[in-house]
Amino acid sequence: MVALTLALMLAITGILAYAWLGPLKIGDTRLLLHSLTGRGVATPGADVIATRLRAAPGFLARLYAADLPTARWLHFTSVGDLLVARTRVGEVLLLASDRNGDGLADGRRVLLTELDGPHGLAIRDGWLYVAEKTAVGRAPFDEKTGTITGRYQHIITGLTADGNHVTRSIGFGPDGMLYLSQGSTCNVCEEKDRRRATMMRFTPDGANGEIYATGLRNSVGFDWAPWDGALYATENGRDLLGDDFPPDELNRIERGAFYGWPYVNGFNALDPDLGTGHEPLLATARPPAHGFRPHNAPLGIVFLRSPSRPPGFERAAIVALHGSWNRSVPDGYKVVSLHWRQDGAIEERDFLTGFLGESGVIGRPAGVAEGPDGAVYVADDYAGAIYRVAPRG
Repeated sequence: MVALTLALMLAITGILAYAWLGPLKIGDTRLLLHSLTGRGVATPGADVIATRLRAAPGFLARLYAADLPTARWLHFTSVGDLLVARTRVGEVLLLASDRNGDGLADGRRVLLTELDGPHGLAIRDGWLYVAEKTAVGRAPFDEKTGTITGRYQHIITGLTADGNHVTRSIGFGPDGMLYLSQGSTCNVCEEKDRRRATMMRFTPDGANGEIYATGLRNSVGFDWAPWDGALYATENGRDLLGDDFPPDELNRIERGAFYGWPYVNGFNALDPDLGTGHEPLLATARPPAHGFRPHNAPLGIVFLRSPSRPPGFERAAIVALHGSWNRSVPDGYKVVSLHWRQDGAIEERDFLTGFLGESGVIGRPAGVAEGPDGAVYVADDYAGAIYRVAPRG
């Protein structure tokens, strides 16, 4: 019965995908099912994790929390508790820090529920902020006790959630302002809502909103480099141009800049569908600071700040590659580190691999966060897991 139900769901998903996106080359229909419905797989067992997952030299990967379907985004409190946005479940929960030293979260409890696709999380001046599909809300939050102490209320409303890319990400910049990214409604189109495919900025109370940067098809993750305060954001490039084009992107975001979509892809290549007539944009659209492999789907990004990070990670960021769902041969499904060299070039290295193997995909990294302990925590919304990748010793 279970197999029959899954087969029926896959068939329906394939029909819906064809109607929505047209003919696709898909290496694993389970990945398409996950992208459209959120349905994933069980958390891998300890033996699978031990034999499959490989961390970068000097690091050790372990399971931190299991059985958390659709665990998508992460944010640490000042006392080491980990907040988790379970986007498709509609809740934000707290994983208590590992005070007994067994390598696992000490407990979990739900902080907020019945939310509309919660994703981005932030804490500022005693408030817990949550980005939902059409709004950003906040509630008074006591970090020491890990409890909500007052009413949750929306401070930014009226965001559109039609079409694709309905998750919203937030973060506070060095300027004290609240930044909000909002993806496009489509694969490639001219938007009716000028706030889509942008980065926006607000005061902490949600007022004085402005569009900060444009032409960003789907910038899910962003963070500020600690050495110069520059804002960097991941971006998922468009689909239906084959397995190997265009590259996904890391962009250095500057106020008033335009980053190409939907007219320019990657490193200044005109879009074959909408680029004609927009040739002048080739000279003005900002190219990526770094290109990821096409369809690797970079999501969460966090710059490392802990003094306990190993040598070679002084100017580095960690990025979760969610992996391709519409590529004929699956690719991505790992966590990488980006290293800023003195000449300004960015080098990409593997940080946590093994989610993709001969037996298929066992996980899809989504959100990343650096804990007060100096470890990197990775949310896997496919297997419902949180992994801890810590410096050895």
